Amino acid sequence: MSAQPDRPPARRRYTGLVGAVLVTVLLALWVWLVGVRSVQLIVTGRAVGIALGTAFLVLPLLVIALIVREWLLAVDVQRMADELDRAGELPVDDLPRSPGGRVDRQVARQRFEPARQAVEAAPDDWRAWYRLAFAYDAAGDRRRARGSLRRASRLHRGREQS
Repeated sequence: MSAQPDRPPARRRYTGLVGAVLVTVLLALWVWLVGVRSVQLIVTGRAVGIALGTAFLVLPLLVIALIVREWLLAVDVQRMADELDRAGELPVDDLPRSPGGRVDRQVARQRFEPARQAVEAAPDDWRAWYRLAFAYDAAGDRRRARGSLRRASRLHRGREQS
């Protein structure tokens, strides 16, 4: 019997997925309700109803586009993680934490520099951008972490299409 790397139990691994699906279902319900009300306003035939109904339809369409964008990113991030895991290159979260579970930001900032240098050395390597995203996240910069993940995803998809 071969030793498996430490992995969280399946139940814990899917908690985030269940939450994301639940939020998506709730947003879909909201989009449907807003859409129905918007159409009801439009079919009144009054100028104000048509204007308001049309304006209200834009919001659900925007929400749908953003949800699809986030799900596509999540799927590609999982693909990248699986690929790195198969190659034995998946970053390990071994940062020291406080008793409350918060990452030691000082140590995270110290470990950030090698990830940044790797991206500078190979700006077209999705793996480097993936690692940089998690270094940003550990250092507390979620906005840049998300941007780095998006860049890694674009590079990863570009490689698959070539």
